[in-house]
Parts: sequence; C-alpha cells; structure tokens
Amino acid sequence: MSYCNIISENKNGFCYLTINRPKQLNALNSATILELNKAIQEADNNDSIRVIILTGSENKAFVAGADIKEFVDYNSKQGEALARKGQEMLFDLLDNLKTPSIAAINGFALGGGLELAMASHIRIASDNAKMGLPEVSLGVIPGYGGTQRLAQLVGKGKAIEMIITGNMISANEAKEIGLVNYVCKQDELIIIAEKIASKIKGNSPMAIGNAIKSINASFNNGINGFETEKKEFGSCFGTPEFKEGTKAFMEKRKPNF
Repeated sequence: MSYCNIISENKNGFCYLTINRPKQLNALNSATILELNKAIQEADNNDSIRVIILTGSENKAFVAGADIKEFVDYNSKQGEALARKGQEMLFDLLDNLKTPSIAAINGFALGGGLELAMASHIRIASDNAKMGLPEVSLGVIPGYGGTQRLAQLVGKGKAIEMIITGNMISANEAKEIGLVNYVCKQDELIIIAEKIASKIKGNSPMAIGNAIKSINASFNNGINGFETEKKEFGSCFGTPEFKEGTKAFMEKRKPNF
C-alpha cells in the first residue's frame, strides 16, 4: 500500500515506518494518524513481521507534535472526540499491539510525538533528541495518553513537573529518568534499533504478545495483572512455539520460531 505522509518498508522481518512530513517537522495530522493506523495493522497482521520500527524523516524531528491548525477552532465536544479517536486509532493500538514496536527518536519528540514514542514498547533516542509535553503553553493538556504513560514511565512527580512546566529535556536526561531505554549517536540509531529487534526476532512471537498483554493489564485496563499473567502463561502451554522452545532447550540448540 502506498502512503502520502509515511513511508512503510518491510525488510528482514522488520517493518520500518517513517513519518515523512519534514517541512512540518513530521507533525501528526489526521491523515498521518490514519495512515499509521493502516500501516501498523497491516504489519501486525503479517506473520513475517516480527518488530515495527518507527522513526521520523531526515534528522531534525521524530514528530514535533500534532498539527495544531487542524483543531484550533474546536469546541470542547470536538476536542474530546479528537482525543478519543486519536487514542483508539493510533496510540492505544500501538501500545496494545502483539507485535513489539521500537521508537527510534531521531530529533524533536514533542506533544503527540512524545506520546507516540511512549506508546511504543521500546524507545531509543539520538543524542540530539529533545523531548517534552508543552501542551499547557497552548492552553490545553496532552490528549493522546501523555498524562498516563509519562507517569507510568517516569513516576508521578516527574511527570507532573514536565507537564505543568512544559519544559523540554535532553536525550540523556530522558534516559536518566527512564523515559528512554538507550541513547546513541544519530548515525547509530537505526543500527541499534535493528540489533534490539534482531534479539526480539529470535524469541517466540506468541510468548512476546502474551507478555505485552500481561504487562499492560494493570497499567492500561485497571485489572489484576497477576490474573492476566496466569491466564497468558497457561495459554502458552501445548502450543507449537512452546513445544519448539522447550525441545530446543533440551537439545541445546537455538529454537526456530
């Protein structure tokens, strides 16, 4: 499928999704969110795709926020609908996907851009990246899950500070507070993402999907995560991947999932 605002490429079991609006610093508009929704679902439904890697085009911005001109005249009902639709179509979709995702943050990740990175399962930032949720400076708050996911990742106190000051932080500070997993030079960003993706690729896709569901259970659904873990643990038994994994272990070889 061809897209206008993103580039989608499948290679070696990975789906590379690049937000491609460099003149707008890769800002998320409604058309881009729709294209990402379609591309992510297509990748998740493709059994040959084991990891999704998201990044921004060129080297200035991952995603520098939402496209404000699209909703500047909205009323409160339209604003709430915008948040609900965006969360459902993209941010919650990505967070709860059975296919793991890696955000390769290659520059500014602000507002909806940071929310997109936080909805991804793993975050790697180039050393020039800047991150923040500056929505309060516009008289609004994060609406694509930012108030919840930031607190989950860095703790309530730091999340409140970042959101009510609207301050940007560096990649190194983001790593110190747990917002990103790794920091690297920009020319190493995709290389490191691919190394992590290759490690993931060697493991059971079924087990990875069950693990993501279990980890997200108490965070996202407000339910007992331990109960979800028990059910997902049990559902692994007797599956072809479980049989292959345990057989490979007993035979002292790498499994072939």
